[in-house]
Amino acid sequence: MLLKLSLLFGTFFFMEGFAWFTHKYIMHGWMWRWHESHHVHHKDVLEKNDLFSVVFGISSTLTIVVGDIYADFWYLFWIGLGIALYGTFYFIFHDIIVHRRVKIKYIAKNKYMKRIMKAHYVHHKVHTREGAEAFGFLYAPKKYEA
Repeated sequence: MLLKLSLLFGTFFFMEGFAWFTHKYIMHGWMWRWHESHHVHHKDVLEKNDLFSVVFGISSTLTIVVGDIYADFWYLFWIGLGIALYGTFYFIFHDIIVHRRVKIKYIAKNKYMKRIMKAHYVHHKVHTREGAEAFGFLYAPKKYEA
């Protein structure tokens, strides 16, 4: 069980680095066509950038299914759950709390949440492909403390 939990949480923490890399070099790189919709103001419920969630969701689901069906690949089940757990946290922090895509009344009071929110707002000051900073989703360096 310790190995399974290590795979689950190891994947969860790995995903922050993977998401940072993907955000900086792919979303702000050759896939800017999808991600640009996230950097412009609009009143639509969905944006083209949401396709990234579909891609990660399919990856997570396939990994879980393969790990469940094929005993030799059992570890993929736990890796897929780690990806799904990260996606859940991403949705809560990024879409609900930071961007208020689901309308809730939330005011960040602890240092961690204030720092995450400030870093993301700094990221969104730039509406172009180049010149952005703060590419993480669940981690922000201390320099973003208010």
